[in-house]
Amino acid sequence: MLKDLYQSALFPSEIKAMLKIKIEGQKFAPNKLPLEELALITGDKEFCYTALNKVSRSFAMVIQQLPEDLKDAVCVFYLVLRALDTVEDDMKFPEEQKWPLLREFHKKSYDETFKLTDVGDQDDYTVLLENYPKVTRVFKSLHPSYQYVISDICYKMGNGMADFSEKKVHTIEDYDLYCYYVAGLVGIGLSGLFSASGAESPSLKDQNKISNSMGLLLQKTNITRDYCEDLHGDRVFWPSDIWKLYADDLDFFHKNPTHPKSLACINHMVTDALRHVPDALAYMSLLRNKKVFSFCAIPQVMAIATLAKVYNNPLVFTGNVKIRKGLAAKLMLETHTMDDVFEYFDQFAREILRKLPANDPNYHNTKAQLDLIFAAIEEPNTLVKNLLVDREKVTA
Repeated sequence: MLKDLYQSALFPSEIKAMLKIKIEGQKFAPNKLPLEELALITGDKEFCYTALNKVSRSFAMVIQQLPEDLKDAVCVFYLVLRALDTVEDDMKFPEEQKWPLLREFHKKSYDETFKLTDVGDQDDYTVLLENYPKVTRVFKSLHPSYQYVISDICYKMGNGMADFSEKKVHTIEDYDLYCYYVAGLVGIGLSGLFSASGAESPSLKDQNKISNSMGLLLQKTNITRDYCEDLHGDRVFWPSDIWKLYADDLDFFHKNPTHPKSLACINHMVTDALRHVPDALAYMSLLRNKKVFSFCAIPQVMAIATLAKVYNNPLVFTGNVKIRKGLAAKLMLETHTMDDVFEYFDQFAREILRKLPANDPNYHNTKAQLDLIFAAIEEPNTLVKNLLVDREKVTA
């Protein structure tokens, strides 16, 4: 905490935001007992929220501020996909069993006898799968419209994961498809849940393109930022059609972080992520419910802030680059309306523009992507403005 306060020393509003988030976050603080012990003394729904707090505290905070009926569905949606991802990530899980299970995993939410032992690269993930019948029972208590969305997305994601077990990310098309399977489908699923709940328009579930872009912007931001972590973990998601323009080996960037080719590569990755911003802005413009809007908008604002942080930044190749916790707290507390979203996207897009080197190989492409973002924010005849409806009708 002291380190975070020091980093925000020149930004008093960030320090105030951090302290407020810390106080408010206490009510969502996870129980200090191990999840394995808590599983023995909690009911099904309580276990689900306890597990959610253990495996993703930040996500738990925003989920539990959703409308009452919707938050149970989103909680279960997250846990089902977390369990699916845990199976996929476990390198010790026999492959001859893993890939068929991924393709059939959507059926396990209806099977109260299904559970796995000793699967997962983190203790809490392992406990989640060992107690999966608790998740199943809560899933089966949801409205059938919620069950359909969750099962459908799990089916598509599981099959996509299995497909990519034998497929590498080479082209931009591969990259887009991989991100669709692991994140775009989450955006599409959330749209389905929002529509089913009645909190948002029934037509939102049909907005697959911009729902997908919401997920792709977040996933590509994480992939771009996590170069160093992924390289050390012997897994690479950067498309070779991008990085091979600048080096023969991915390790080149780690060994030569300040080399012009290394910086050009990270800038190219950021530029590719930026192409999803207009769609993301269009999506958020359609949302009516304040709680749903905040749930969706805060991660998107964090993403553009992160892209601005990693752009032209050699530290990406040697460590974990993140925005200041004080800035993150400020964004969480001050993102309430589309005007707030436009303001922050404009701010961070202009930060990228200021850092854009005149000799960058992708200068014109990056500038064009930024110009599209500025147009989406400022011009009345852009896609976003056409989709934008009266924000005064946003309901509680």
